[in-house]
Amino acid sequence: MSSTPSQTDAAAHSSDDRTARRGRRTALLGAMFLMATSAIGPGFITQTTVFTAQLGAAFAFAILVSILIDIAVQLNVWKILGISGLRAQELCNRVLPGAGWVLAALVFIGGAVFNIGNIAGTGLGLNAMLGLDPTIGGGVSAVLAILIFLSKRAGLALDRIVVILGAVMILLMIYVAVVSAPPVGEALKNTVLPEQVDFLIISTLIGGTVGGYITYSGAHRMIDSGVTGPESDREITRSSVVGILVTCVMRVLLFLAIFGVVAGGVALAGDNMAADAFQAAAGQIGLRLFGVVLWSAALTSVIGASFTSISFITAQATAARTRNLMTVAFIAVCGILFVVLGQAPQALLIFAGAFNALILPFGLAILLYAGWRRRDLLHGYRYPAWLLLLGVLAWLVSLGLAWTSLAKIPGIFA
Repeated sequence: MSSTPSQTDAAAHSSDDRTARRGRRTALLGAMFLMATSAIGPGFITQTTVFTAQLGAAFAFAILVSILIDIAVQLNVWKILGISGLRAQELCNRVLPGAGWVLAALVFIGGAVFNIGNIAGTGLGLNAMLGLDPTIGGGVSAVLAILIFLSKRAGLALDRIVVILGAVMILLMIYVAVVSAPPVGEALKNTVLPEQVDFLIISTLIGGTVGGYITYSGAHRMIDSGVTGPESDREITRSSVVGILVTCVMRVLLFLAIFGVVAGGVALAGDNMAADAFQAAAGQIGLRLFGVVLWSAALTSVIGASFTSISFITAQATAARTRNLMTVAFIAVCGILFVVLGQAPQALLIFAGAFNALILPFGLAILLYAGWRRRDLLHGYRYPAWLLLLGVLAWLVSLGLAWTSLAKIPGIFA
């Protein structure tokens, strides 16, 4: 029995709806992992190793503070931007004309600095994985990132790659964390009762995991997926929470993996301490696994930094092809600068984290004001008072840490 035209049209419409829903879910999953993998880039891996070697178990407290601030910041950023349907610079310009362009300039510059470090991280990763020269490895990885944005379905490619590489990072870090056998009890004690506290370390860590472009990467990708407005409130909240949980798991696993090595009495020193830590935990296999983890973290961060930086200097109406070509140019320039500068990657990555800590208070203050006083920009949505209070507390902490970071940045290269 043949189908009638109306039945055929209904079936086609139903198929289109399913395809649209799958695309929406893929984009949301990509937004969650884009946020997580951007926050767990080579900068965080380098910082975690250096600071764990300095503080030992006490670094667990810095991890906790960064996670708490991350939760407060990301819940507010995702909700305010998602409900408004506006990118951060667009919303800031509506609240305070010109402020959005200042934020865009800060994020773009910070994103470029961080991206040079991210490309350096890909070079270090391929060096540990395959023995390839770091400069050549960084160039090859930059070309790979460029090819992703040159593909005809760049958005889909971006989403799938960050999810796959994020999953690989989690699995490998679980293995190394188990092999290194860290004293978990000591880490838990120092999480709430640290033996020492270093505010520059906390500020740098927050800048490398929450500040700068990282704050907005997932939210901007979510907006591009069409998940916006008060009617999407539950979906926005769920997506931000899952993304934060993924980030937290990755941070804790990496710290435990490194702490197990440090607690075992291994002295970490040199230009690639993280590689030494993984090698001490699992021998040559550990070194190769570190290469995979670092390269995955760095490549996803190159993708995240490039996508987000360009999203700040373009409008939502800008054609996707134009945005992709601008992203390609951004990656190419950062790659060239990486080769020309020749800066020691470890110092550059730590500097990028400290610099981005300065950006966080500026943008967050304007977004929180929009949630508090500009219901017209949120389509009449009544913003939760408890969430606003949480955001204000995170803003106050970030402001103090940014001031500390500003005073001590010159010492990083001393």
